[in-house]
Order: sequence, then structure tokens, then C-alpha cells
Amino acid sequence: MAVYTHLGAEDMAALLAPYGVGALVSAKGIAEGVSNSNWLIETAGTDGSGARFILTMYEFRIEIADLPYFLGLLDHLAARGCPVPRTIHDSEGALYRVIETPRGEKALALIEFLPGVSLGEPTASQARAVGAALAEMHLAAADYPAMRENGMGLAEWQRLADACGAQGLASIDPALATCVAEHLPRLARDWPRDLPRSVIHADLFPDNVLMQGDTVTGMIDFYFACNDITAYDLAVTHAAWCFDPTGARFLPDLSAALVTGYESVRPLSEAERAALPLLAQGAAMRFAMSRAFDWLNTPADALVTRKDPLAFARRLAFYADPANAGVFV
Repeated sequence: MAVYTHLGAEDMAALLAPYGVGALVSAKGIAEGVSNSNWLIETAGTDGSGARFILTMYEFRIEIADLPYFLGLLDHLAARGCPVPRTIHDSEGALYRVIETPRGEKALALIEFLPGVSLGEPTASQARAVGAALAEMHLAAADYPAMRENGMGLAEWQRLADACGAQGLASIDPALATCVAEHLPRLARDWPRDLPRSVIHADLFPDNVLMQGDTVTGMIDFYFACNDITAYDLAVTHAAWCFDPTGARFLPDLSAALVTGYESVRPLSEAERAALPLLAQGAAMRFAMSRAFDWLNTPADALVTRKDPLAFARRLAFYADPANAGVFV
């Protein structure tokens, strides 16, 4: 989440009018993340009691043609009891709208606001709950009819690495360029092709989970969701949850709890378990590459916090060390 496009109060009120959610009370930009402009919206509500929503304007990395997949998935999962925000449809039943902005034509959607807080330092019991919620999501999406390839898969890691270039990566840190040169060709060679696939979230970081105590009240930001290797989603979540923010310190209690929680709902096959170290290396490479590209290309005037790609290069080194292969057992 971030804010790239700035909108005045009158423009914001006009955008909200077709949704019938009541008069605009306030709109606050949200600075986290890097791909979209987001606002926390407060309205008077339809009965005057007040209501809150998230308004998202899609800036880059997200194609308008993919929005029916993402937004329809939210409605599909919410209908099956998953803690996922519903899409608010406009007066014509549309999932999203397209408008003209100073930065060109943009799509936007209004999403249900869910209670809960994102965790800065999750506990093992909270990690266990997240693992279980992720597995429940995988099962609930089994009959989702739409299909979407992973736009942030192996080919995109290579494209981003090429776009950054060895010199660009080295300008961030020479160790990053070395990491990519060492590991990316091996991941491309060894990436598994025959593991179970499903709808995956592909970005379930702590800031994309809302919790009240040990209960997951919301899984949000499904804008990288796709059909891909199911266990890869667990690997992404493991990389996101089981290290300190710098990636320098592994958190074994969170690791064990996350995997145990997942398997309490959907047990892993032996092939999936054996592949997890490699899948986790791929997850770390994916975020190292997208962060490196964003580090080099984020506009100077964007209300956005750049994220350190080295935090995931360190995770990759951890997962690639044979001494750490047993963390998923």
C-alpha cells in the first residue's frame, strides 16, 4: 500500500458516490507497501452510524484485466467464511471503476474494512493461527473457477534482475549482486514442476494479516494472488513471518508454529515438505528482486517507504545453507 496519486476532498467524494456508502467524512492516505495508492475512508454510512472502507487505486504491477480475478476471489473466500474483506460493488454491480487521473487512466475499488491490527512482533500462537488460516484459504479456493498465472514467478525474477542490472544491484550493495548471480540460475534449473497447485495469496506478510489476540480477523491485499504451487505460498509466508525485519535472525518458534498450524488443516505431502527449502529460496529471491527494482525506480515524490532487498537476500542465504534444511521438518 502507498499513495502515488493525490486526490482532493471533492474528487474523493465524487469517486465514492456510485457506491452508495454515505457521505465522505475523511480520507487518510496509507503509506505502507509499494504497488497501489490506498486510503482509509470514513463515511457517514447509509444510516448515519458511520462506516469504514479501504479505497485502492491500482498504480503498477497490476493489470486492470486481472482485477476480476482478485476482487472476485475476495467475494468467493468471504462467502466461504474466510476472514477476507468483501469487495463493495457500485450501483451497477461493478467490482471496480476506471477514471482519468493526472497519471493517466487508473482503476479503483472499494473494499470492506475489517477489524484487527497488523503485528510488529507476532507470537508463536499467532503464527500458528496464520498457518491454519492460510491452509483454510487454500481449501476454500479449491472451487474458484478463474485462473491466473503468477506474474511474479520465476520469469519475472529474471526480468527484474536484468532490469536492475549487475551494476544497479551492486549500487544497492555488492552482496546483493553476488547473491543473485549465485542463486538465480540454480533456482531456474531446479524449480519443481510437479507439485500440487491451487489459488495462492503469494504475499501474506504480517502487514497483510489482521489479528485480535490469537485470532485472524483479516487476510488482505490479494493483489498478487494467482494459481501456483500451493506449498510455495507456505514458503512465502514462512519467509515473511519467521525472521526479524532485517532477515539476519531466524525465529525457530514461529517457524515451527506456522508449519504446525498449516498442517493442522492441510497436511503436506512428502514431496511438498522436501521441496520447501528450495521453494523458500525462491520466495526470498522473489522479494529481493521486487524490492531491488523498487529501490532503484520508486518516484521521489511518492508517499511510500522503500523496503530493503538485503533483508531477503539474507533469508535466501539462510534457506540455501544445507545446515538449515531441517527447519521445515
